[in-house]
Amino acid sequence: MKNLNLNQIQALPRLERMHLINSLGGIKSANLIGTMDAVGNENLGIFNSVIHLGSNPPMLSFMMRPLTVERHTYENIKDTLFFTVNHVHQDWVEKAHHTSASYDRGISEFEKSGLHTQFLNEFSAPYVKESVIKMGCSFVNEYPIKEHGCHLIIGQIEQLYFDEEVQHPDGFLDLTRVKTAGIIGLDGYVNTSELKRFEYARPNQPTTLK
Repeated sequence: MKNLNLNQIQALPRLERMHLINSLGGIKSANLIGTMDAVGNENLGIFNSVIHLGSNPPMLSFMMRPLTVERHTYENIKDTLFFTVNHVHQDWVEKAHHTSASYDRGISEFEKSGLHTQFLNEFSAPYVKESVIKMGCSFVNEYPIKEHGCHLIIGQIEQLYFDEEVQHPDGFLDLTRVKTAGIIGLDGYVNTSELKRFEYARPNQPTTLK
């Protein structure tokens, strides 16, 4: 088994170190965050850091990289206070990944990637039409991470859309049915399949399948 200490990790070439450390967190969610600025310019970006925060009220978070360059997603959220989170599906991961390209403000990543905007129920931020699981969120707060200069963005889910066929009677969404994609590192897209689903675990009782 290969072993690297901190000094050896830091001595690695930049790109090798970046890909290595980014992949250590395992398979992460693949989501597109849609925003619009105050004058109507649409923006779309791929994120692998969206995580659940709580269900009452329903909240999620994602990490914004340091603001050392223009971050249109961040600027749009702070200006308008709204954004959408859209699942990426396996049959269009190439289009989703293209949104990571650095386009100038005023150029729509929707258009450049071949994806389509969708506006629903007068929500001001654009959804991805191709996504079958999507959320409209309002900005709640941000927490600067002083160690790296990143910002943790907190959002509340105001609107939720999904195909009814993927929901189990207990509320669980089976994302494998709609081929939601995952990401390893920054650019490795993977498909998913359900291994097992378990009942609630209790002390001193055997783990049982649902």
